[in-house]
Amino acid sequence: MVYKIKDLALLTIETTTGKAKALLENAKQKFGFVPNMYGAMAHEPALFEAYANGYIAFRAECGFTPSEQEVIFLAISRYNGCDYCMAAHSFIADMMSKVPVDVTDAIRDGRPIDDARLAALAQFTSKMVDSRGRPEETDVAAFKAAGFTEKNILGVILAISVKTLSNYTNHVFDTPLDATFSSRAWKAAARG
Repeated sequence: MVYKIKDLALLTIETTTGKAKALLENAKQKFGFVPNMYGAMAHEPALFEAYANGYIAFRAECGFTPSEQEVIFLAISRYNGCDYCMAAHSFIADMMSKVPVDVTDAIRDGRPIDDARLAALAQFTSKMVDSRGRPEETDVAAFKAAGFTEKNILGVILAISVKTLSNYTNHVFDTPLDATFSSRAWKAAARG
């Protein structure tokens, strides 16, 4: 049976102090609420801070469009089977990044994406996760043929590191989905 954290409740601004409290207050100021995932991460402020800093750097500095960023995050979260992040990033894709719903739904369902560039990005991202960062020459050639660069490979690596922190935290906490993201709830298929 897969282990789930039993002794740690999700933290709130009211139930924590110090650095964890400051991180949660910052999240509330930024988003208007504290996502449940952050309440889990706050138990280890170093984890929360590493996630937040990596997330901000990926968003601001890696050269992917907002739609491309969501495709990357969704491809990683789907591969890792993270129900929470699939719902959250589907919501963000729909509401803030304006990713076409057919693209988001294709990733969610494991179907091909009609947009060739986004399809190449999702395929390469999944290959990077699956190969543990050891893509084949043909994978990189297809990625570059879609207009991406070797520098973009490093951006995908940053996204994988950020999503690994969040996906794994959500796995061990079985993080309850926030009502904000409930319209895009998703369940990973059972693995054999």
